[in-house]
Amino acid sequence: MAMATLRREGRRLVPLLSTNSITGARPAILYDELSPQGARTISTQVVRNRMKSVKSIQKITKAMKMVAASKLRAIQTKAENSRGVWQPFIALLGDAPSIDVKKNVIVTISSDKGLCGGINSTSVKISKALHRLCSGPEKETKYVVVGEKGKVQLLRDSKKNIELSVAELQKNPLNYTQVSVLADDILKNVEFDALRIVFNKFHSVVAFMPTVSTVLSPEIMERESEAGGKLGDLDSYEIEGGETKSEVLQNLAEFQFSCVLFNAVLENACSEQGARMSAMDSSSRNAGEMLDRLTLTYNRTRQASITTELIEIISGASALTG
Repeated sequence: MAMATLRREGRRLVPLLSTNSITGARPAILYDELSPQGARTISTQVVRNRMKSVKSIQKITKAMKMVAASKLRAIQTKAENSRGVWQPFIALLGDAPSIDVKKNVIVTISSDKGLCGGINSTSVKISKALHRLCSGPEKETKYVVVGEKGKVQLLRDSKKNIELSVAELQKNPLNYTQVSVLADDILKNVEFDALRIVFNKFHSVVAFMPTVSTVLSPEIMERESEAGGKLGDLDSYEIEGGETKSEVLQNLAEFQFSCVLFNAVLENACSEQGARMSAMDSSSRNAGEMLDRLTLTYNRTRQASITTELIEIISGASALTG
């Protein structure tokens, strides 16, 4: 009685659960990726292994997002405090991005690690555009690169223009002493009329603004001061301690560069962590969507396998009783 019922159900289900209808319902992309060449079905073991890999990746991306969030909170406070250090220089000396000088040095701030969106590509693109604008007859434009990722991108087509490169600056927590040593090293080893610092200014977790700050050499400062304009206001200040105007401008230029560089490194570090948070969040969502598709594929494959075995049992029983 039970065998007769099983045979009747089997005959009714055979046309509905044929091989073509089952494979046709599977996601085409996953089927092409998971099935070996020449195979007509997907092994459930292959799908399980793929699901396990995607789950592991999702755990890693979620952990990286939380780590980036904790680092961002620590660096953001420093970056906000550093803005009050260099802003008085803008009020005193101004910012002259369009000044025309013979020796330009572009200081490109980038990160040492990847997986942080397009902040490094943005800095490199702005630096290359500045290089084209500042180049010309009787002009010299060089790069100083801070960060491994910016160095790798600039080495492809601007290797001969890289004067100095620094990596692993963020290996230890950033502080002013560390950055001032770097600024002093740049000032001693690079000849310049204008330093143009390219970095990403932090606005929010999902927004950053490519920014260029200009620091002039003491000689150019003195020339611009004599010509009037913003720097002409320096003559209204009284100089104490017996220092000459040239010495004061020398000290101002060195201190201004170290302060601007400190703020630029912190702002770029904030932008890096914010971009990494966004990138890891997107990766986690994509992993979840892929896991859903793989689960659907796994269930369909398992159902197809069970149905095939059921059909074989019914066919065998039918042949024995027939």
